[in-house]
Amino acid sequence: MVQNIPIVEFKNVTKLYPKMSKPAVDNINFKINKGEFCCLIGTSGSGKTTLMRMINRMNSVTKGKVLIKGKNVKEFNPVFLRRHIGYVIQSNGLMPHMTIRQNIALVPKLLKWPKKKIAVAVNKLIELAQLPKSYLDRYPNELSGGQQQRVGVIRALAANQNLILMDEPFGALDPITRESLQTLVKNLQSKLGKTIVFVTHDMDEALKLATKIVVLHGGHLIQVGSPDEILHYPKNKFVENLIGEKRLSEAKYETVKVKNVMLTDSVKINQTASLTTALAMMKEHRVDTLLVVDFENHFKGYISINELQKKYNQANKISEILLTKIPVLRPDEYLRDNFSRILSRAGQYIPVVDDNERLVGIVTRSSLVNVIYEKIWGDKTALIKKSEKEVK
Repeated sequence: MVQNIPIVEFKNVTKLYPKMSKPAVDNINFKINKGEFCCLIGTSGSGKTTLMRMINRMNSVTKGKVLIKGKNVKEFNPVFLRRHIGYVIQSNGLMPHMTIRQNIALVPKLLKWPKKKIAVAVNKLIELAQLPKSYLDRYPNELSGGQQQRVGVIRALAANQNLILMDEPFGALDPITRESLQTLVKNLQSKLGKTIVFVTHDMDEALKLATKIVVLHGGHLIQVGSPDEILHYPKNKFVENLIGEKRLSEAKYETVKVKNVMLTDSVKINQTASLTTALAMMKEHRVDTLLVVDFENHFKGYISINELQKKYNQANKISEILLTKIPVLRPDEYLRDNFSRILSRAGQYIPVVDDNERLVGIVTRSSLVNVIYEKIWGDKTALIKKSEKEVK
């Protein structure tokens, strides 16, 4: 019987720095298996980045072993090792004097791939990043922060690396851009079967992305488990505080998915429609926003009555007043991972799109009410019977 060897394994790993009174990490033991999305989480100084950087030998190991597929990282040439492990950092690390095409092709070129193979890989990756191919000839400063980080993510996949390290890659981005990149990375990891080691200090991010969570504190490993195990069986008060009382309360809804509460009769309009048609539709349905789709129902964004009113006499097409910065949900995401996003939208809804970016519904704040009632008091029929019995 063939034994499954972990992609990464930490064996009694300790890191000591000169002039430090205690280890940065102390006697750490855990495994990361093929295809896992492993999030290292903890407060500042917990040792999460120190551990991750030991995998590609950017940090040395003082005691113990870090193994990649059963082989000690000390046995690898560090340059060879780093070229075969993807690496994404918070500031994206793109070379400002190189085009996007050159940035993506950097590692394959160092590995001496044929030019044709590199060109095919670059074109495929820019599509995976959901960016136009015309961006390949632009420079990093011509892209937004979120677009640059998308390039940083796909560059880590350029040489078909199976192991990707990500060090708080989305920490400096605005919430909506951050959410879209989280979704991109999660989908890419699932689609391509990559193993990802992801450093974060954000428990919401860890619970959304991870299949395995490693909780660290003060250089010590506190708990290792799946998101559900961490949520439902926190090992101690530190883990409970890291999760937060609100998140622990919301864990009651762990079995409820977005598709269980979404409404499928959203008011939408084709992107080719006129502003007059849009205004008439808003009036008919008594709404102040419309979701915009193409002929194949791909979600493109939304328009608002305010923008329509401002630009009604200047604009001719919906595309001229289209707003694209809006969070989206996926049908199979857990409700527990999206409570804050839904509630923060106040009176507005959040669109739900499938893996092909087609609009399939919306979720509103009121969508949550029945779920909460059922979890607290049971189903509606039982509640009515109980009320009638009390009246009698």
